[in-house]
Amino acid sequence: MSSPGSGAFSTAPLPVALRHTTIRPGSAEVSAADTVAAHQATVETSSVAITSPSARALGRVRTSGVRPALIAVAHGSRDPRSAATMYAVVEQLAAARPDVDVRLAFLDLNAPSVDQVVDAIAAEGHSHAVVVPLLLGRAFHARVDLPGMLAAARTRHPRLRLTQADVLGPDPRLITALRDRVLDRLDSEFHSGAPSPVARTDAQSTHAAFDPVPRLGVAVAAVGSSSAAANARTAEVARHLAAITGWDTEICFATTEPSITEAQSRLRARGADQILVAPWFLAPGLLTDRLSAAAPDLAHAEVIGAHPALTDIACDRYHAATTTALTMSA
Repeated sequence: MSSPGSGAFSTAPLPVALRHTTIRPGSAEVSAADTVAAHQATVETSSVAITSPSARALGRVRTSGVRPALIAVAHGSRDPRSAATMYAVVEQLAAARPDVDVRLAFLDLNAPSVDQVVDAIAAEGHSHAVVVPLLLGRAFHARVDLPGMLAAARTRHPRLRLTQADVLGPDPRLITALRDRVLDRLDSEFHSGAPSPVARTDAQSTHAAFDPVPRLGVAVAAVGSSSAAANARTAEVARHLAAITGWDTEICFATTEPSITEAQSRLRARGADQILVAPWFLAPGLLTDRLSAAAPDLAHAEVIGAHPALTDIACDRYHAATTTALTMSA
C-alpha cells in the first residue's frame, strides 16, 4: 500500500467492497485483480479524486449471507492523506471481519459517498446494513447529517434495513491508542537509543513511574467546537491520558481556544521541559497541518490512524447495533 502522504493510488471501482475476492451467487470466485481489470475507473468529487490504495482490498462478496453489511462512514477531507488513512483503517477492519461485507463511505468531499454505497448494497441484494460512524464525537455529523442521509436512503430502498451504530467516542481503548502514538514519538524524538517510559493502565500507577528525564508535557490537540459543552467533553481525553500515564497533559484545539500556544505555556508553567503534541484525530489533514504550523518547534505524534484499538471498537459498535436491531425486531 502506498503511504498516506504519497498520493499514489491505484484506480478502483466505486462503491468499493473491501474484500479480497469477488463471489457471485452460482459462480466461481473471481480474483481482485480480475475485478480491477473489469472495472477500471476513477471517481472524482468536488475537488478530490479518491481511489482505493490497494488492489487486494477490492472485490465484492456474496450478498445472501445472514450477517448485515458494515458501512464504515468517515468524515472526508480535501487532503488525500485523510482518505488514504481511512482506507487503511477500513481495510484492517475488513481483515478482522472476513465474515462481513465491509464498505467504506464518506460524509463529504470524497467518494464513495454514503448514498453511493447504500445504493450499491441495495442493488446487490442486501437486506440489512449497519452504519458505523468513524467519528470521535456525537456532533452535527453524527446527530443530524448521517441520520438524514439514512432516512432518505430508506425512502429509496424500503426493503433495505439501515441501522446506525454509535460513534467511536472517547472509548478508553482510543485513549490507549493515543498513548501508544505518544510513546512511538518518544522513541524517535526524545529517547533515541534509550528505553521509552512504559505506560501502565492500572489504577495504582504513580506519577514517578512515568516521569521521563527531562520532564514531559503532552498537549492533546483536537478539532474544537462552537459548543463549550462539547469542548469540555473533549478535554476529558487529556485528563484520561494523564490518569493512565502520569504525564502532565493539557487540551488544545485547532479551531478554538485554548490554542496550542496556550497549552504549551500551561505545560511550561507546570514544569514540563519537553512538550509533545498528541493529535486527537483519526487521520491527518488540513487541521493537523494547522496545528503543526502553529507549533513548529514542538514534536508532533502521529494521528490514531489504523490502530488495532480502532478496529476493535468499530467491531464492537457493529456488534452492539446488530444485537439491538435483532432484539427490537424479535
